Amino acid sequence: MSKYITRYGSMRLLGVLATRGEDAYARGDKVVVRTNRGLETGEVLCLATENAIKQMNKPSNGQIIRPMSADDDQELNRLKSQQQDYFQRSQKIVERHGLDMELAEVEKLFGGERLIIYFISEDRVDFRELVKELAAEFQMRIEMRQIGVRDEAKLLADYGDCGKPVCCNTHLMQMPPVSMKMAKLQKATLDPTKISGRCGRLKCCLRYEYDTYLSLQEELPRSGTEVITSSGRGKILNQEILSQQLLVELESGRRLMLHVSEILTTLDRKSPDYEQQVAEGERLLAQARADEIDLSIESTDSADPDETQASEAPKKKRRRRRRNRRGSGKRKDGSSESNSGAKKDNSGDAKSGSPEGSSSSNKNKKGRRRRRRRGGENKPKQSSEGGSPS
Repeated sequence: MSKYITRYGSMRLLGVLATRGEDAYARGDKVVVRTNRGLETGEVLCLATENAIKQMNKPSNGQIIRPMSADDDQELNRLKSQQQDYFQRSQKIVERHGLDMELAEVEKLFGGERLIIYFISEDRVDFRELVKELAAEFQMRIEMRQIGVRDEAKLLADYGDCGKPVCCNTHLMQMPPVSMKMAKLQKATLDPTKISGRCGRLKCCLRYEYDTYLSLQEELPRSGTEVITSSGRGKILNQEILSQQLLVELESGRRLMLHVSEILTTLDRKSPDYEQQVAEGERLLAQARADEIDLSIESTDSADPDETQASEAPKKKRRRRRRNRRGSGKRKDGSSESNSGAKKDNSGDAKSGSPEGSSSSNKNKKGRRRRRRRGGENKPKQSSEGGSPS
């Protein structure tokens, strides 16, 4: 005989159920079970090991009767269609009695021997007369069960904001309270519409990482603490718990985001040893700066000398390419006209393609050179005393 952890019922209860003989089941198998509530259907989750049973909170006991057949599936679908009719009829009877309660779900067991009605109410409700009328109406045993808003989400909700099935409908058996302090510590938004689940209460997942945040926060100095860092003396303004970083404002007014390892020491003005703390911090700061200088010198010495010479070698200046500007060839002595005329002659000779044209172009070039020389020699000289040209 083997035992399996099985989920059953609308509230997705967990139980350690034994098999008949040597029957074996796999995860996800649909089975017909008998529990302390009666005959119902369930789903096999895993083999009931000692470690798994210890993690469960008072699991119920029962027996796995058989795997579900096609006829069992049809009967289960018929019961689910009846439950909608039972819910509407029960709602009318509750309104007739004028009770301050809200029906959430009606569950009829697979064996048909019991009808469980889940309701929500802030106060205790005397429903003895209601139970009598419901039993006479449906001709079966009636069980009234009061639940909270989280249990309502467990019954009716499907998927959460993360896109996965709601936790209370999959693996959560106990739902401990969640406080706003947990959201503040994790720096989650405080908008109720974003941190509330399908039940309208704070999301259960805010508790999952709370212990991790607490342990990481203990390793960080608190906001407002005076510290001496590798960059100087300052005060902590904010904490980044997951990244273990601190926003520090230095005495100069500059703000830096530093890792906790860059905090050399903390200072407590209320402590009688405050002056000693400051002296120790200044010593650590001087030592840290000396280490940085030594490290920079070592890195410079270990650099490749060829690369150092290449980096220190002066770069050759690039020669600028001069472009002929408009009118740059004009001279006062009218050489520009002769040049333009020569160009025309040259172009004409080039077009003709005759050897005479090429010889005439050479003569024109020599003539231009002579005129330039003469023009330089014939420039008027000014007297050293600044007088008029002679």
